[in-house]
Amino acid sequence: MLAAQLELDGTFDARKKTRYEKHKDEINCVAFSRDLEMMVTGSDDSRVRVWNRPKNILVCRFFGHTGAIKGVAVSPDSCFIASASYDRTVIVWRTRNSEIIYKLTGHSRAVETVGFSNDGKLLCSGSWDSTAIVWNLETGTPRNILTGHKNLVQCCAFSANDRLLATGSWDHTVRLWALCRQAGMDQVRVLKGHTGNVYAVAFSKLGMLATGSWDKTVRLWSSRDSRCLAVLSEHTGWVRALAFSNDSNMVASASDDETVKVWDVRTGECAKTLESDLEQLQTCVFSSEGALFASGAAAMAVAEKRKKPSKADENEEEEEGKREIDERTLETDDDGSFG
Repeated sequence: MLAAQLELDGTFDARKKTRYEKHKDEINCVAFSRDLEMMVTGSDDSRVRVWNRPKNILVCRFFGHTGAIKGVAVSPDSCFIASASYDRTVIVWRTRNSEIIYKLTGHSRAVETVGFSNDGKLLCSGSWDSTAIVWNLETGTPRNILTGHKNLVQCCAFSANDRLLATGSWDHTVRLWALCRQAGMDQVRVLKGHTGNVYAVAFSKLGMLATGSWDKTVRLWSSRDSRCLAVLSEHTGWVRALAFSNDSNMVASASDDETVKVWDVRTGECAKTLESDLEQLQTCVFSSEGALFASGAAAMAVAEKRKKPSKADENEEEEEGKREIDERTLETDDDGSFG
């Protein structure tokens, strides 16, 4: 995996990389806990792996799927992990002991994506069967089965207040579903404009929706009236991941062109471009402090403000470079948290 930390108000350079190589096949998906302490990866080897990201330690492996893992997600409180697989199932795991809480079987074809609601009570899954299912995590049963897309559902995201759900599809559309009845709002609205498969969706805390597509563009939408507010079109490759900053003023987009671009949503201008030498950038996320992390398929790098490293920093980096990951090492606290 590659992660680059970018200080938006300063210069940066990639100077530290960490490589994660325990999967036996291609890594398809990555997710982070909200505090960025935990990283979860899913692979064609049908395994889910959980990492202590700051310590560069593999904490545990989850066994239970019989097909490639295509999507992973971490609950807001980090207590649960969800995985979507080509075996047509979604598994919800307890983080601290790898226990399977639910094995959800409702899709008739491979499952591509999963996402938790912000209150942690719901889970959405999207599938090659062109449906999305919203699951009640208190009972492990479907709350809503959402139909209407004409091709596979590639991505999903809940709004900050969990009243709306966005799903993106290979039919080139985004559907905006009202999960709670709201006066003057249709149960579902179809957002059209992309000319390629929709691969990523994300909400800001203020309700703006961003969508990314194989047409190499990012579109910004008003979730209130479904208007397209801006089309961001400087990428030269497919857009694979999106994330809003905590103040909702910036949106980051990760692309197959091996860059992450940071956009000012008020002007639609590209404020920063973070370049990497790694293929298959897969996700991006802002930390609570405003730093940006992006991840790809082979290594993790940190890009920080340029400063002269101290001797202690140099020694620490040398020791970290020598450290090997031991699959048998558990580095969790007694309560199962990541410290």
